[in-house]
Amino acid sequence: MTIFDIMGPVMVGPSSSHTAGAVRIGRMARKLLGSQPARADILLHGSFAATGAGHGTDRAIVAGLLGMAPDNGDIPGSLWLAEGAGMAVTIRTGNIPNAHPNTAVLTVTNTEERTLTVSASSLGGGRIRVNAIDGMEAAFSGELPTLIIRNEDRPGILSEVTRMLSEQAANIAAVQLYRDRRGGLAVMVIECDEPLAPSLRAALSQVDGVVRCTYLNMEEA
Repeated sequence: MTIFDIMGPVMVGPSSSHTAGAVRIGRMARKLLGSQPARADILLHGSFAATGAGHGTDRAIVAGLLGMAPDNGDIPGSLWLAEGAGMAVTIRTGNIPNAHPNTAVLTVTNTEERTLTVSASSLGGGRIRVNAIDGMEAAFSGELPTLIIRNEDRPGILSEVTRMLSEQAANIAAVQLYRDRRGGLAVMVIECDEPLAPSLRAALSQVDGVVRCTYLNMEEA
């Protein structure tokens, strides 16, 4: 535990969970989409839905979608800024069974009509967890460089991916595997200790059986 874990993040308040964490959820969705959304549908659940308006959760998520950090002074005006940037935003509330009380589901679409749905929760102290991507289970924080690889559920793909990472001396911190059904689609979530070179990421995208390879590094511009 560091002093930042005790004191909380540098942020625009009032709440580390409902504001700072919400900004990071928005930034995470933007990073996973790969660009600023043209449209965003935001579903707030639980405490986010009940007290989010007072804590600025809606504005915080939109600020994150615009690429702002939790300490950006423009967060309170994010809805107006989104309108000026041509981002159409819909915010609604609803119940998500068995979800953490500070959970939001963001469906974002870019100008090329690529759509992504991300479920994420704010855990307190500005920390977040991604729960699902496009309905596929996941569990990662984005605090480390992370690969999210969608692939066909068949033998050999995981070993090929880890072999390529090993050849580039990329140290794996954690691996999680999910699938919708046997022989269907699967998801690998691989967290690494170091950033991954663009050439390696491009090569991973070309592995036979890989449908999509998304790289997440929240420290990169």
